[in-house]
Parts: sequence; C-alpha cells; structure tokens
Amino acid sequence: MTKRTLPPRRFIKPSFNFLIEKKRDGQEFTQEEIRYIIDATLDGEMPEHQLAALLMAIFFQQMSAQETAILTEEMMLSGEVIDLSHIAKPKIDKYSTGGVGDKTSLVLVPLAMASGVVVPMMCGVEHDYVIGTLDKLAAIPGFKGHLSIDAFVSQLGKIGGAIVHQDEKLAPADAKFYALRKETGTIPSLPLITGSVLSKKLAEGSEGLVIDVKWGNGSFIKDLEQAKQLARSMTRVGRSMKRRCVALVTDMNQPLGDTVGTSLEVKEAIALLKGEGPEDMKELVLKLGMEIVRLAGVAGSTLSAKQTVQRHLTDGSALEKFKELVKAQGGDVAYIDHPEKFHSAKHIRKLPAPKRGYVHTINAAMIAHGVHLLGAGVTKHGEKPDFSVGVSEIKKVGTQVKQGEPLMMIHYNDEAKLEQALDHFKNAYRLAPKRPTPPPLVVERVA
Repeated sequence: MTKRTLPPRRFIKPSFNFLIEKKRDGQEFTQEEIRYIIDATLDGEMPEHQLAALLMAIFFQQMSAQETAILTEEMMLSGEVIDLSHIAKPKIDKYSTGGVGDKTSLVLVPLAMASGVVVPMMCGVEHDYVIGTLDKLAAIPGFKGHLSIDAFVSQLGKIGGAIVHQDEKLAPADAKFYALRKETGTIPSLPLITGSVLSKKLAEGSEGLVIDVKWGNGSFIKDLEQAKQLARSMTRVGRSMKRRCVALVTDMNQPLGDTVGTSLEVKEAIALLKGEGPEDMKELVLKLGMEIVRLAGVAGSTLSAKQTVQRHLTDGSALEKFKELVKAQGGDVAYIDHPEKFHSAKHIRKLPAPKRGYVHTINAAMIAHGVHLLGAGVTKHGEKPDFSVGVSEIKKVGTQVKQGEPLMMIHYNDEAKLEQALDHFKNAYRLAPKRPTPPPLVVERVA
C-alpha cells in the first residue's frame, strides 16, 4: 500500500472564497489549487458551508477533462493505494452505476476469475432504492462483506477475487465530498461522479475497469445523453491515468432480469452461473464479460472473448469460482448447491393485468420502491432486511398479456407492507393496444 508523499512546493494558498468565485465564474482550477482543496477538505480546514458552495459551483460550471483527471488522481492519493503488483494475473474490476434487478456482478466476478482474471471489487453506497451487491450476498448465511485490506489482498492472491465493502482508508477525501453531495443535490455532477468512482476503483489496485453506465427511470441518470457523457468522461480520465477502460451505456427503463429482491436475485444469479436464467441478463453478462476478458488480454478477438465467456458459464467453472469466493468470505456454500435452502416468503400473490394489451412501459424505480416497502430495504436504524421478499416473473416491455394475467408475482410476509407496496407495483406498469418496440439493452460502447 502506498500513500501520497509530496515534495514541498512554493504555492500561495488562495482564500476559499477566491476558489468558489473562480469556479462560479467558469474558470479552471490548477493542479495546485485542486490539491489544496483536497488537503483542506481532509484536515477540516475548509468549512463545510464553503465546501458545499464549491461543490454547487462545480455542479453548475462543470470541470474540464484535465481538471477531472487531476481531481480523480488527488482523491485517489488522499488515502491508501493498494499495491497488487505481486499478483501476476491481470487485475480488472467492473463497476455499475446501479440499477433495479442488476445482479450482474454476482455472475461476472466468478466468471472473470474462471477466465484467469483477478477481480478486486470493493462496493460503495448505492442510491436509496437500489439493493446493492453486498446486500444480496448478505442473504447467504455467514457471508462476510467486511475484510481488512490485508485480508482482501491475501484473498485476491489465493483465489483471484473478492467482493467487499469499500475500505474507509481508500480515497477518504471522496467520502467527505460524497456526504456533502447527498445533502446539496450535487450527486448527478458528471466530473464529481467520475472522480468519485475512479478514485476508489483505481485505489483498489485495478489495472483496468469495465463500466456499466445505466440510464432510464430505474437509474439516477434519467437522460441518455448524460449517460453517454458520463461514459466518455470516465473512459477518458481512466486512460489519462494509464488504466485500460471500457464503458457500456445500458438501458434501465425496466428491471434487469426476472426478479427484484435479495434471495430471489441471488437464486437468479446461481441459475445464470449454470447457463440458465433470463435472456436480458444473459445478454448483458455476455457483453460485459467479453469486455473484461478482452481488457485483461485473456482473449484477443471478439470471437475468442465470446467463446471464453460462454464456455465458463456452461462448463460449471464460473459456478465453482462463485462457491470458492463465498466460502472464502465465510458463506455457507450449501445454499449455492441447493438454492431451495434460501428462506421463502410466507405468501406469494400475483399482480393482475387490469386489461388486455401489451406491456408498453415499466417504471423500474417504482417496482424497486415497492420491494423496499415489502421489507427488502432497511427503513429504521437497527432493522434487518427481509431477504425473502421481492418480486419475480416480471413481464417485460413488449409482452402481450390478457386481463387478469400476472404482470409479476409478489413475495411478501406482511399484509400491511403489501398494501403499501401495491400502489407502487400497480402504477409501475402501462399497457397499450399496440406492441411497442423494446429498447436495445446496450445502447453504446465507449472505449
């Protein structure tokens, strides 16, 4: 692990007012000014109200590509940087901006491991209604999401992969920025997102990164052009920091896969690791998996990458790697061998279609909020999530349904919570007499 050590510089510290006004007026910061902002944030020299004003100025005036790259590097160097150079295999991570029903990391990490790629995955905080990767893995009894950095590095060397909580020693400046961004409405700032994600991911020791930038009603990025801009920003900054970087812009205007929940999604991921599962998940896993093995240099051509990914999904090797990862982090592997061991909800009821027609649109965020209300999300301090609740058999855009036919199956334990969630589920669907054209899952590749 390394930490920033800087030679003394002749730099006259500007006032915080000057920095705020400079960005307010659309001017660019120098490297020294950005470094000063990071240092002043870390040691508490910059008052919180002035840092909030600075973040708001960045939100409205943006940052240039060079500024964003400097910000990213300075945030990365604000804490420890993990050194994985002693591990000979290529080290590639995957990051998603987060979406409803997205359980791809549960499949991609062991898939990459089976392909000879080391995956050092640390997971940060998801936005409110999204169930994170570690929240899903917590449904496996005994699974430990918290590892020390030494244990994390050791596990990577032994089995080639780990999925753990973000360590607070990495990019601590970003943690302070992020806490204020949540309070000031500046979460959607593209340069701040870029700096936040890449500073943490590159501090993990990754040599490259495959990014899934989601857009739509189930993502915090609602605008397609903004998603494309973020993909370009992240790949550009990644390259400027001499890291291999590829991004896919993908659709999140309906849930990904057939389930939303915790245990339900883990079971779906296990099915995918057996070569089964829903088609949209298979498509995304295949495309992201191909990007990982190509970025790692494990496969040269598109055809070779596709064959590599498909082989490990169907021959059981990716499933074995998943079991290896779960066991290494204290989880009960019997649940992977026998998914029926996961607790099931007491009740299952259908959400009937109110009329005949085609599924025209689905509001994925409303479904996620509904699942949260069923108990999958924690609403009170100290409360434990209900791993058994959620929805399954989700009818997708373009599907024809008859009146009364289930649009989804609801898994619940509490009638009162079901009543709260039903409005969200009902209002999530819009039916129409004509079949719509389903949107492409992968909109753009940015490399």
